[in-house]
Amino acid sequence: MKLPIQMNTLEDRNALMKAFCQLLEPIEKYYDKKNTQLSYGHTGSRTNSRTAAMEGLLRPLWGLIPATVGGLSSDYWLRYQEAVRYGTDPDSEYYWGDIGHSDQKMVEVASLGLALALSPEKLWEPLSAKERQNFAAWMNQINKRNLPDNNWRFFIVMVNLGLKKVGAEYDPKRLEDELVILESFYLSEGWYSDGLGEQRDYYVSFAMHFYGLIYSKIMREEDPQRSLRLIERGKTFAQEFIYWFGEEGDALPFGRSLTYRFAQAAFWSALAYADVEVFSWGVMKGLVLRHLRNWFKQDIFDSEGMLSIGYSYENLLMAEGYNAAGSTYWAMKTFLVLALDETHPFWQSEEEPLPKLKAQVLQKHPHMIVCREVPGHFAAFTSGQYAAFEPAHMEAKYEKFVYSNHFGFSVPKGAYGLEQGAYDNMLALSEQDEYYRVRHNSDIVKMEEDQLVSCWYPWKDVKVTTWLIPGLPWHLRIHHIETERPLTLAEGGFAVGCESRSAAVAAHIAMDRHQVMVSHEDGTGISAIYDLMKEAEAICIQPEANTNLCNPRTYLPTLKKNVGKGEHWLISAVYGSTNTTLPCNPPSLIRNQDVMMCFQFGNKDIIINKETKQVEVVVH
Repeated sequence: MKLPIQMNTLEDRNALMKAFCQLLEPIEKYYDKKNTQLSYGHTGSRTNSRTAAMEGLLRPLWGLIPATVGGLSSDYWLRYQEAVRYGTDPDSEYYWGDIGHSDQKMVEVASLGLALALSPEKLWEPLSAKERQNFAAWMNQINKRNLPDNNWRFFIVMVNLGLKKVGAEYDPKRLEDELVILESFYLSEGWYSDGLGEQRDYYVSFAMHFYGLIYSKIMREEDPQRSLRLIERGKTFAQEFIYWFGEEGDALPFGRSLTYRFAQAAFWSALAYADVEVFSWGVMKGLVLRHLRNWFKQDIFDSEGMLSIGYSYENLLMAEGYNAAGSTYWAMKTFLVLALDETHPFWQSEEEPLPKLKAQVLQKHPHMIVCREVPGHFAAFTSGQYAAFEPAHMEAKYEKFVYSNHFGFSVPKGAYGLEQGAYDNMLALSEQDEYYRVRHNSDIVKMEEDQLVSCWYPWKDVKVTTWLIPGLPWHLRIHHIETERPLTLAEGGFAVGCESRSAAVAAHIAMDRHQVMVSHEDGTGISAIYDLMKEAEAICIQPEANTNLCNPRTYLPTLKKNVGKGEHWLISAVYGSTNTTLPCNPPSLIRNQDVMMCFQFGNKDIIINKETKQVEVVVH
């Protein structure tokens, strides 16, 4: 049975406002006695349960604030007024507690700063003088605390911005200092680092740019130069970020915090809120609304209509240590467009499809080549990113060879064997004992339009050099392994759903000695992997359930090969497509000599010099 929100067609602003209310309705019965906490579910996160319940309470504000600015009249504000009265009163038994160094409360207080800046009549003006004093004093604690060198710096900005706007005490020096630190995170071409780390993921869009664009809107007159700079960076970033979205509104599953789901499109809402028409208003409107439609039709809700932890379905396995039950409501950020009234050109425009995009584009900062296949499939080929703080399943979220909007990616469920490891789009190596290692903290050797080269060391005495020759539906992987120990190599393709969610259709498996293919007649897709040197055994793994983000049960075409000490090559052609037609014209070996191998790949010759360990791509 479908939930009301899953039947909402999101055809206009009123429908989006209704969708926001539909998301709020199931929450109502979970507020505590004084509305200072919102607690549901029985899972844990690395913060304490009281702060997690505060997180669950405040995250819906990311939608309620813009909805209120856009004209929504809601009694929910009475709850939040009471929450502030008791939650920020140190003498109250419902006190939220002091804000500590690097405290999760720092994350959540940012929404209160936005409320003060945009909706003071709802959360500041109804308070008594004493209550305002408590509120401001509690918020100001953040100015005396240390916090990580990453997007968290923006939380101090949001708090001080809100206090400044209501005329309360704030710290102008700390505000400026944080803005300067955030400035140091800017790279070029619209990209930020999330602090000093190497990972380039959705935190660039739904954190760094999102808060920056809000700042530019609020402070455009008071801080015009910085506001203009933030806007120009957003415009530049949009030119690459649009490649992370598909024609049907789906986005690239990549990186951490994917349980925030439709926050993936929050950047486009922030651009619209800041009155930045980087593409036509119709294109931007289509990006936001198609994205939300795509998410709302998926199994992301529990039986009551609450957002679950997971991605395309409820799944704790892929979650981060900081994901509590209420964390998912960070997705509300995409509702920022509700702050625009119905006369705004965003709402007055007709939805438009994506603009014409290149079939293949190199994105330097996220170390990707993004390829598009018509219809509906795109994938990011990566030379690896290293998230130095090692989030859960870091290798799976940042170091796979390919990330697909259609096939998603898988995370391990255990440490033993290929079924538990679910090594899709990875080369996994073991000491022939079923405990596998994969690419981790690789050195990027080369990034060019036609190839990505990385070098990585699963053990100190094992060196793997990987060349990715991108393309859709076929791509080519070349691995050179230098090892001082016997190994088992396992090369995984795209993981395909075992069964249809809409009909009783099972996947079909076809294999011979050196190639394997899994296909689905209902359009779930086709995945295949061929050993072009005809040395590896083709097998089909059925990974543990719930390892894949998009399908609870999958098949995984895999090549497996045992090697001894010495130098070895593993060269595979990998196929992934949404089409139901069988693979044709795979890359093929056309010459294999002592010094040189040559493969034909579409209109390219891939020439491998075995002596120099160099790969040349020749287009003809």
